[in-house]
Amino acid sequence: MNELLSELKNSVISQLDVAGEASELIPYGNGHINSTWLLTMQEGENLQRYILQKINTHVFQRPDRLMENICSVCDYLRKMVLKEHGNPDLECMTPILFRDGSALYRDDAGEYWRCYLFIENSCSYDLAKTPQMMEGAGEAFGLLQKRLDRFAAEQLWETIPKFHNTPNRYELFLRAVEEDVCGRADSVREEISFWTSRREDFFPVYRMLQEAEIPLRVTHNDTKFNNVLFDRTTGRPLCVVDLDTVMPGVALYDFGDSLRSGASTAAEDETDLSKVSFNLEMFEAFTRGFLSQTRDILEESEKEWLAFSAKLMTMECGIRFLTDYLQGDTYFRIHRPNHNLDRCRTQMRLTADMEAKMERMKEIVAWYC
Repeated sequence: MNELLSELKNSVISQLDVAGEASELIPYGNGHINSTWLLTMQEGENLQRYILQKINTHVFQRPDRLMENICSVCDYLRKMVLKEHGNPDLECMTPILFRDGSALYRDDAGEYWRCYLFIENSCSYDLAKTPQMMEGAGEAFGLLQKRLDRFAAEQLWETIPKFHNTPNRYELFLRAVEEDVCGRADSVREEISFWTSRREDFFPVYRMLQEAEIPLRVTHNDTKFNNVLFDRTTGRPLCVVDLDTVMPGVALYDFGDSLRSGASTAAEDETDLSKVSFNLEMFEAFTRGFLSQTRDILEESEKEWLAFSAKLMTMECGIRFLTDYLQGDTYFRIHRPNHNLDRCRTQMRLTADMEAKMERMKEIVAWYC
């Protein structure tokens, strides 16, 4: 790491428009896409820490557009936080500029870099351990939606085209079944049948967006629990991070994806399906937090489909896992044979359990609306 620090001192770090001398650089977090380090700059006795990242351009092929989105949203959020008399250095991400005035730096090897102010006294968790933590995540994602309510989504680039286009995901799945490039389709007919029997459920939300029955909004699109920072001292939610997929979307996607991951009783790749179920207590906690911030900005058409959106995002994820399995495991990183098939089966189990509990889920949403 000392060698990397010395190397970056003379290239990327030297180009940052910050004070002090780089004194430490250590790997940070457990993200699987970008490469991330915690950078400490020292000026006399004063220390300031930053998050330094090398952007994965295989996933984000237009890093310029990626950072244009992030800077636009962060600038807007900072103004909103100040208007609320909050602390923008704690409550939203702060991109750090390079000496040329840009938030993006391209090194001699063609790699792209960016930097953020590190949010001190914060922490994140992979899973919610209590309903109170889940409610805090709901509040954080709801507050993000509320603060961006008047931001024109059309201003933003679509950094990953058709990311939550569920009809398109379904068509890609059908194509993978038909092409069967790895000869695996016959062994997973039960899984294929499970998803094709629910074909009609993949279409209504996207159709409503196309017909302007629900609004286009600025959405996060990757609302995992570990993308919320909490205050180490108070346990309160501080800030939503990882804005790489912030782009035009539907509020239902953010709500649903949080619950797909956060309200499951088991890991995404659990092989013992008897452990997999949908936790209504966690669902209610997140819903309570989310709607505490959004009940006055969401349209009735959005509220009506909130419960269903948890199932929709679970279905989308399930067919993506099965599609990748049929295509030879080329997208999601696997660590064992049939890993994507195991992931698909957990989403099937979750989907079926949500279907059994859907009326209760709708009652919970209605209560907090």
